[in-house]
Amino acid sequence: MQRIAIIGLGLLGGSVGLALAVRRPDIVTCGYDRDPAVRRRAAERALVTAVCETAAEAVAGCDLAILCVPVGAIGAAARDLADTLPSGAIVSDVGSSKQSVVEALAEALPHHTVIPAHPVAGTEQSGPDAGFASLFQDRWCILTPPADAPPEAVEALTGLWRSLGAKVEVMDAKHHDLVLAVTSHIPHLIAYTIVGTASDMEEVTRGEVIKYSAGGFRDFTRIAASDPVMWRDVFLNNRDAVLEMLGRFTEDLTAMQRAIRSGDGEALHDLFSRTRAIRRSIIEQGQDDASPDFGRGH
Repeated sequence: MQRIAIIGLGLLGGSVGLALAVRRPDIVTCGYDRDPAVRRRAAERALVTAVCETAAEAVAGCDLAILCVPVGAIGAAARDLADTLPSGAIVSDVGSSKQSVVEALAEALPHHTVIPAHPVAGTEQSGPDAGFASLFQDRWCILTPPADAPPEAVEALTGLWRSLGAKVEVMDAKHHDLVLAVTSHIPHLIAYTIVGTASDMEEVTRGEVIKYSAGGFRDFTRIAASDPVMWRDVFLNNRDAVLEMLGRFTEDLTAMQRAIRSGDGEALHDLFSRTRAIRRSIIEQGQDDASPDFGRGH
């Protein structure tokens, strides 16, 4: 690949551009964002080699186009570049749900090679100032190619993400959505909900919630500070998997209510021991920091 177009220059798009500049300086990157202020800031930060004024200009002559926009906007973004996208270009994305993306891109670009991707990396920050080159280092990037995707194109995209420091896994789109509903989407939904519940309580003032926040609640607020547009689209576009996992979670939560009400300490201890072991496994696989207090400085 010699020329890559990045459509959307927020946290993920900007990080892709910066990572390519550091790790693959041989590749020319052309970027576009529909917000003029984002385009100006992207140019100031040199997120890409060249910031373009239209999506069509950005994808002209590219070997790969990466759509770094909310999943609800994927179809519209793809249609904007359909007329100028080279016939041999690969089209990918960075969205957190994949089944809807596969369908939207196939409809908008029926004659192009489409290989959706999900780099499982991010922060609660968003916008062109949020990106950084090491975002993907030692993080997973999941590719969900359709059954008819050319193997050489899958191999090329795999090699690109590995060159940015990511570990790559290939997965069926529907299975991806189920897995991520458990590991990412439901945790975000819980965080948004519990922070909203605390804010709405009449017996506890918002000032008290902020002043006396314990560590667990602070971590919820970090997650709940994530981009609302992106997460709105994730839940709407992955509704089946989210609702299935939410049903299972509700059943487990009801079981916990029964254990607390009946004083079943053994059931509580058993669950807490199992979840503690999962935390240790995550640290052992290098997916989080083992430092005390989640690596916070003091």
